[in-house]
Amino acid sequence: MIDTMVDRVKGFFLKPVETFRASRKDDLGTVFTYFGALLLFYAVLSSLVCAVSGTGGAAGIVADLILTVIAGFVGMLVFAAWVHLWVYVVGGREGIMQTVNALFYGSTPSLLLGWIPFVGIIFSLWSLVLYVLGVRELQGISTARAVIAIAIAVVIPLVLIALLAAYFMVSVVSMTTPVPM
Repeated sequence: MIDTMVDRVKGFFLKPVETFRASRKDDLGTVFTYFGALLLFYAVLSSLVCAVSGTGGAAGIVADLILTVIAGFVGMLVFAAWVHLWVYVVGGREGIMQTVNALFYGSTPSLLLGWIPFVGIIFSLWSLVLYVLGVRELQGISTARAVIAIAIAVVIPLVLIALLAAYFMVSVVSMTTPVPM
């Protein structure tokens, strides 16, 4: 199992297209085990970074570890369903399991190295590229359609978050600004 995981990790960094093709027949247990192991690795190292930076204390570190693992699984499942909606809209018909595979495996760079402060964003962007490659390969759609599906799935929540943040900022400013007399 460890040898297979190490081969997959290397594959997603060095030969992602071939590795996605090889993962087409993976069952749910294999995908979840792979993702869970990497998520646990990420959670431990992320919590250690928080400990070194002096935030949270021992209880905060343990809570961060547990919440990262739970939120990571739930968040990725929700994200996979959301992405699959857009994959289906653009023509992907290979089923939600292939979208789950693409996203869970595509998260490899961000889970392995995304915990590194400031540099982690590069690996998150590489994961985004892997999402596109994975969706393309596992759903059998064109690169353009895969880019559209991933872009819509990422941009809509970002726009909603920006609008919500703007609303709250305006609300706070308007409530705290003294009325001239």
